[in-house]
Amino acid sequence: MIRTARPDDVPVIHTMIRELAEYEKEPDEARATEAQLHQALFGERPAAYAHLAVDDTTGEPAGFALWFLNFSTWRGVHGIHLEDLYVRPTARGGGHGRALLTGLARICAERGYERLEWSVLNWNRPAIGFYDKLGARPQDEWTVYRLTDDALADLARSAD
Repeated sequence: MIRTARPDDVPVIHTMIRELAEYEKEPDEARATEAQLHQALFGERPAAYAHLAVDDTTGEPAGFALWFLNFSTWRGVHGIHLEDLYVRPTARGGGHGRALLTGLARICAERGYERLEWSVLNWNRPAIGFYDKLGARPQDEWTVYRLTDDALADLARSAD
């Protein structure tokens, strides 16, 4: 079962974000607090949205998708950027990841969004195989760049 996240889901989403960071070998980079996550998802002007995959048998959260809107200047419409897709190891292979992505694809179709995009680590072969089976294709001609920490602060302080 897939459902929209509720405010009382923030602790479990936060826990799964930490689990994902461990899996991606970057536990120290996951610094968001539950309060920040709550504000981002349920504040006056939400910055992101989340859906939970809930195990039909136990009723326990099995995974989540956290996403936000982007905009294509070429297409002239919004799309969805999937920031995180995570299914707990004990629940993998049960269709939860596919169900979460299907739900996002349906949102795109219903709202006229023309893109559903995400990033995957090059070494994450199980995820890449899963995405390939869905018909997703890598955008090899693009390289993601990121400014953080000191480099971001240095650029912000620099003269125009």
